[in-house]
Amino acid sequence: MLKGIWGSDWFGLFVVALVAGTGLALFQPAFLSPFNLYVLLISFSLWALVAMAQMVIIAIGQMNLSVGAIGGLVAISFAGSMEVWGLPVPAAILLGLAIAALCGLLNGVMTHVTGISAFVITLATLSIFKGLNIGITEAQPFYGVPDVVKAFGNARFEGLPHMLIVPVVAIILIWLLFNRMVLGRQMLALGANRHAAELSGIRVGRVVVIAHVISAVLAAMAGMLAVARLQLGQPTIGDDWLILSFAAPVIGGAVLAGGHISVIGTCLGVVIVTLINNALVLLGIDPFFVQLFLGGLILIAVGLNRWRERRLAPA
Repeated sequence: MLKGIWGSDWFGLFVVALVAGTGLALFQPAFLSPFNLYVLLISFSLWALVAMAQMVIIAIGQMNLSVGAIGGLVAISFAGSMEVWGLPVPAAILLGLAIAALCGLLNGVMTHVTGISAFVITLATLSIFKGLNIGITEAQPFYGVPDVVKAFGNARFEGLPHMLIVPVVAIILIWLLFNRMVLGRQMLALGANRHAAELSGIRVGRVVVIAHVISAVLAAMAGMLAVARLQLGQPTIGDDWLILSFAAPVIGGAVLAGGHISVIGTCLGVVIVTLINNALVLLGIDPFFVQLFLGGLILIAVGLNRWRERRLAPA
């Protein structure tokens, strides 16, 4: 077992995260304060879902630029339905998930039927979903979020935020999908070689649509958690998700061409990005430099992936 962990493609990331955390703890004692650890876990809860939403699409060799727009649309629909229509929380959650499923269905069907790159399709739907967001809210937040939702966003047990339950369950299910289920294997096969997948009898259209629906549902969960954390339905939710949604999976070892992803590696990618963000805050560095660091990390990760592909390629 230890030999398997040592040889895994995420072990190096684990060491990097461990060294980074240890270094921060030594140079900034505030890093280990209960409040700071709580903030880190809150950030992880949200970003892990965002990263998983993109990772599922990367697995099939595509991209979803509308992850943030879907999350934002669901967030304001979730908050608005409770404020304007007085829907109970469970009904509002189901409504948000249904809207996400429809958004994912639209992305998947259009990508498969038209044959146009998912990059182009989701770029177009990004504008559509964001336009709906602004049209519904008129760029104004929904403040009437029920107390039970607000309480969930702030509740903690032994220092662990209740919000952490959602991504943990989602991560376990996604890991089971790609490691124990036929559908997950079909997604990876499609990403590795579409033509071979078709010849092997895989229903490509079905797999593409399901992948986009799963991605949208994960983005929706992140959007609703953001509402719980912010205590309101903010129209700007999701606007800054795109870079991180690619950064964490790529840092975690995902191949952008498809066919290879790592659930554990993606989670560690989220941890590394969260640590960088937190370090900049603790060190008093301008938070806008986060984008600079994320861009650099993506370039480094892509370069390492390309180097690994060349090493593994047959002579």
